[in-house]
Amino acid sequence: MKKGTLILLLGIFLAINPFCVAQESKLTLTVEQARQYAIEHNRSLQNATLEVKKAESDRWQIISTMLPQVSSSFEYQNLCGYEMMIDMGGGKIAVPMHPNGTFGIRTLVTLSGEQIVGSMLRTLAIDMAKLSGQESDQNIRNQVTSVYMSILVMEQIVTLLDSNLANIQNLQKITEDAVAAGAAEETDADQLRLQVAQFRNNINSTKRSLEMSYNSLRLLLGCQVSTELVLTEKTENLLSIADAEQLLNAAFDIRNNYNYRKLQKNIEIADKQVWLAAVEYFPSVNLYHSYSYKNYFGKNAGMNMTPPNSVGVSLTMPIWSSGTRATKVHSAKIAREIAKNNMDDTETQLWIQDRQLRYNLTSAIENYDLQKDNIGVSQRVFESMSRKFQYGTASSMDINQASNNLIIAQNNYMQSILSLVNAKIALEALLNN
Repeated sequence: MKKGTLILLLGIFLAINPFCVAQESKLTLTVEQARQYAIEHNRSLQNATLEVKKAESDRWQIISTMLPQVSSSFEYQNLCGYEMMIDMGGGKIAVPMHPNGTFGIRTLVTLSGEQIVGSMLRTLAIDMAKLSGQESDQNIRNQVTSVYMSILVMEQIVTLLDSNLANIQNLQKITEDAVAAGAAEETDADQLRLQVAQFRNNINSTKRSLEMSYNSLRLLLGCQVSTELVLTEKTENLLSIADAEQLLNAAFDIRNNYNYRKLQKNIEIADKQVWLAAVEYFPSVNLYHSYSYKNYFGKNAGMNMTPPNSVGVSLTMPIWSSGTRATKVHSAKIAREIAKNNMDDTETQLWIQDRQLRYNLTSAIENYDLQKDNIGVSQRVFESMSRKFQYGTASSMDINQASNNLIIAQNNYMQSILSLVNAKIALEALLNN
């Protein structure tokens, strides 16, 4: 193949499949693009889709047993020259039994209550698989949002720590020069050296956590480990207090909750299980048609007693099972009562969970407002102490205390953002909003 032709084909392939290259090298994503990418490529969601297809296949297996079943057969028979002797009163007549072959087609239809109720159960299984798939879809979206936000927050914290590290390193250099000139004590330089080490330790720890979060996001997206992820959203764009407060005013309709809907399906399945046990009292019907053709390979037929066509119907009626069927029905009814009790209990728990999650979100909003103000104050105090230290009006202890307070404030701020995001996601999942 010519080099020009190869390049042309490669260009056409990349034009048709631009995403295959991006998947291996680099992905630039907004949070919505990340959610959509995860929906399309996440392996657990792919399995959920396959579960629906499997449930549909299982239903068709049951339905197909109620449709006509056709089979064919061929039989060859050679009695090795044997002749049947028939006594006709006045003498015996020899009837030759020639070699023969028989071709047959048999059509069978079977109908029973178990098949009908079984197909209903498979339909409910499809509905349950679809609900589980929708719930998995929601969970993946929420997890992507949470991890995406945690990455943005940690990157913001790393930026702040890098800026403050540069500031305190400058103070360390000034102090070490002052110590060398005899204008400051060695302990002041030592304390600043410890603060520099602490800032570096926090930066490295945050970067390691950041890499773990990126790997978690890659796993959720279903992309390659080597794929570079570039997140284009800003923290302030995703962190909407107004949206969170609006969510607090949203009414809880329990019928939209996936857990409640799955429990409703469990009740329906339990009802059908009672039916499945009860239909064992009902009769089953078999209908068949048989066609056969016998060939004597060019010889006379002799005595051919095989009819070419036959039809038949059989009805099987259960009479006595020593209580087996009755106990099955009783057990199915008990299982149905258990499912109903579980549903009632879960309904109460969901209403309690609604109140708790609203309380958690309210507390998270309040804590976020507090920590946002706190980090601003801590940053200004640290900058003020740094200037005072340069002019000799603040001690190294003051710098030490201000930097420690800033690190604590930054960690608290990061946790308050994540707590707010997770509290909002948890309430959205409960409301199926």
